[in-house]
Amino acid sequence: MSFNIALSGLQATTQDLNTISNNIANSSTVGFRGGRSEFSAIYNGGQPGGVNVMSTSQNFSMGGGLAYTGRELDMGIEGNGFFMLSATDGTTLYSRAGMFNQDADGYVVDPAGNRVQGYTVGANGQLQTGNVSDLQVHSGSLAAKATTNIGQVSNLDARVEKIDQTANPFDADDASTYHSSGTVTAYDSLGKEHALTQYYVKTGDNQWQVHYMMDGEEVTPPGGHSLEFDSDGNLIAGDSLTLNIADPDIVGGASALSLALSYDKSTQYASDYNNSSLTQNGYTSGDLNGIRIDEDGILFGTYTNGQEQTQGQVVLASFNNPNGLTPASQNAWTATNAAGQPMIGTPGTGTFGGVFGGYLEGSNVDQTAEMVNLMTAQRNYQSNAKVLQTNASMQQSLLNAI
Repeated sequence: MSFNIALSGLQATTQDLNTISNNIANSSTVGFRGGRSEFSAIYNGGQPGGVNVMSTSQNFSMGGGLAYTGRELDMGIEGNGFFMLSATDGTTLYSRAGMFNQDADGYVVDPAGNRVQGYTVGANGQLQTGNVSDLQVHSGSLAAKATTNIGQVSNLDARVEKIDQTANPFDADDASTYHSSGTVTAYDSLGKEHALTQYYVKTGDNQWQVHYMMDGEEVTPPGGHSLEFDSDGNLIAGDSLTLNIADPDIVGGASALSLALSYDKSTQYASDYNNSSLTQNGYTSGDLNGIRIDEDGILFGTYTNGQEQTQGQVVLASFNNPNGLTPASQNAWTATNAAGQPMIGTPGTGTFGGVFGGYLEGSNVDQTAEMVNLMTAQRNYQSNAKVLQTNASMQQSLLNAI
């Protein structure tokens, strides 16, 4: 009986050594989860029968440290969740290893060619959150967008003297016929830049007239445009205007411009003219020159014109019992009935962790603890081997006595 008990101890310790050696070997493997052997005593009708390894569990409770790599498609999860990967054989894999890149077709893949899953974007650039599919970065150029809205917050100097426009009509080439001016760039449907200059003329105590020039041509609407302020310097009239510009000398072969101008929150205080805010929503065409990932797992394409466009969003999966997952090669796991059904969501929502672009999550193996475990397993193996040796000696002594 003692021979069989010691033999079971050797077998169990060998399995434990396999687990420990696998942990040590993968201490630098991205996204690896360390395991431990869980022993169970064996009894036969109340009589000791030795030991076996009941299971080998993985440590999903402790994450690995995030290391900065600076590579744009590297991703590290901080918190709960797994990346979903569509394997080349059609199966779904789950991984914590975010070493991703683009293949020849722009799909986001791991080093084995498995495609990262997420929400794709529709024709209008909106995320299609009900459709989990292969994430793909579209490398085509970003089309130009014509400017339609211009917003600015300006201060007009209340100290200046008004100008009689009858005696001194506005002339863009004569600075004595206006008090201040500001220029904003607008884009047409072909992405061509146009300089829209606004000239401000004080015509009354709290009244101003605005004249507009684009590319050297006057585009002031019939009747002009007036701004009126109250005695506290707040704008009370003229906060918006739409300029319709179809002059072929300006737009050329592009579509006519329709510019909605907003002067909301502009003021008239006794200080120099200035623009505290100036925005417009148009841009020229641009080429893809990079990828950016935010904490919500959204992939943005960055373009040479300074714009960004959503390319998709990474999704994460979680399980009620992650220890039910079966480890597989390629730094991944496969789902089983023991793990439960995968729950799918986006990073940073519910119990899902955040995704950090340019980082990788390391292994959660503690090498110091594994070396201690290794020495313990070695002592256990030696002790069980000693039992076998003693048992053999006792049997030999019995045979010699006979």
